[in-house]
Amino acid sequence: MLLSALLMSVGINSCLCVLLFILYSVLRKQPRNYEVFLPRRLANGTYKRRRNKVARYIPSLKWIWKSWRPTEKELLESSGLDGVVFMRMITFSLKVFLFAGIIGVFVLLPVNCFGDQLTVIDYADWSANSLDLFSVANLKVRSQWLWVHFGAIYLVTAFVCCLLYFEFRYIALKRIEHFYSSKPKPEQFTILVRNIPSSDGSSVSDTVDRFFGENHSSTYFSHVVIHRTSKLRSVVDKAKKLYKEVKHKKPVKKTPMRFFSRKDNTEGHYESVLQEMEQNIRLGQAEVSAPGKEVRAAFVSFKSRYGAATALHMPQSINPTYWLTEPAPEPHDVHWPFFSASFMQKWLAKILVVFACLLLTILFLVPVVLVQGLTNLPALEFMFPFLSLILSMKVVSQIITGYLPSLILQTSLKVVPPTMEFLSSIQGHICHSDIQKSACNKVIWFTIWNVFFATVFSGSAFYKLSVILDPKQIPLKLAVAVPAQASFFIAYVVTTGWTDTLTELFRVVPFMVSYIKRSFEPSDENEFVVPPMRYHRDTPRVLFFGLLGITYFFLAPLILPFILLYFILAYIIYRNQVCNV
Repeated sequence: MLLSALLMSVGINSCLCVLLFILYSVLRKQPRNYEVFLPRRLANGTYKRRRNKVARYIPSLKWIWKSWRPTEKELLESSGLDGVVFMRMITFSLKVFLFAGIIGVFVLLPVNCFGDQLTVIDYADWSANSLDLFSVANLKVRSQWLWVHFGAIYLVTAFVCCLLYFEFRYIALKRIEHFYSSKPKPEQFTILVRNIPSSDGSSVSDTVDRFFGENHSSTYFSHVVIHRTSKLRSVVDKAKKLYKEVKHKKPVKKTPMRFFSRKDNTEGHYESVLQEMEQNIRLGQAEVSAPGKEVRAAFVSFKSRYGAATALHMPQSINPTYWLTEPAPEPHDVHWPFFSASFMQKWLAKILVVFACLLLTILFLVPVVLVQGLTNLPALEFMFPFLSLILSMKVVSQIITGYLPSLILQTSLKVVPPTMEFLSSIQGHICHSDIQKSACNKVIWFTIWNVFFATVFSGSAFYKLSVILDPKQIPLKLAVAVPAQASFFIAYVVTTGWTDTLTELFRVVPFMVSYIKRSFEPSDENEFVVPPMRYHRDTPRVLFFGLLGITYFFLAPLILPFILLYFILAYIIYRNQVCNV
């Protein structure tokens, strides 16, 4: 890739970033958008509605200062320990790449530029130079200047290790402090017991009470057996839906013409529907408490947190498939569908999810290969000769090689987090937080393999059977292929890192849903719910850009300013989201 193509990509994304900043600063001031952009501050009662209608349409950057102002203690109170740890991860990356950027830009980059392995730099026309001239590929084999790179690697590695030690210790102490400062919660005294063995003539409740009364007599307190309540929950959901319908129904105005129209019997209709629902709920409650509707699982409570922890980590049976214990989830975090699943059903579900993830990884190679074809302009002209005239235009070639590949890859990656979240939800987890953790791990590995390794190999050695037939050659091929893709990943950081992170401000899907709902029914400020932060979607992105920065720190130091600017934008944007959303 030429430097001019990179500058074209930087110019396009910089204009988009400025436009998105201006648009967000206007949209967030509109009263109808408060529920989308400021739900947390509305719930806390810390935001006042603007009376000046003119000021609503004047762009300003005051929201950046307001997001910067809260202390870590205030962040802990508003968004919890998860929000604090997430922001610490971004500040940690800022410290690392600020230090690495100083060394890379002022030490390694000049060393690479003055190498003469590839060609001499054209100082008269900087934009015509290849980005490879700014990488380690411009140094000769066995060059003495490589010791400068080795020294920089050791220095940055030592700095990162020291930072990791202090950061890990700080977060560990913060977790302990948060645990002791918070009030005891019911789930801390409770564990979930699954796969309770059946015994002749005894119910599940009697079996649990007898088992824990004998084995944990000093700490056992009580238990609650789980029942199948899917039908009852559906009736309750219908009742909630009817409540919203009645609440938002507009009152009928009394006019003289109303005397000649049909009598409105809306109240009688709703009264009969509510009576029917009440009867269905009573029947559902009786059906749930009937024998045979019990799930072979129960929440078991203990007199102390120590007793719950002891029972959680102690094997309860010689048979490893019986009396399985798990930490009890928080009441609002429970995921009910898999409470009745057996050990074998969960095991089979995990295997199916693994195969589904592998299939998705293989299918995703199609856009990766397409993207790499766009970055190689000579190969593109060879495969499509009828496009030679269009590709010969300088602006078109710069857009195709510098901006379009990373845009296609970014668009394709949009479907990955929700897909992985769905696959994790059918894997047998019992709480939403475990589903999000599992989805986060899947997205991280998927991104590392498909965006990093698959991109590297598809650009240079993907079709060489020698890589597969001779695994010993993989390190050598990586050593050649990874630096060759530096230009693509620089453009990827600019497109996906800058622009895609800024789109997080708009919360596109909730914004569209809110707009559609306002078109059909009036909004109620007392009904909106503060949405949870999507850490399982944002964390893999932050970690992946950290991987790119560490990998290309000494191979292509030109990437470091763009990585550093990404983390600055991420700090501003995610801090705003943590404080307001």
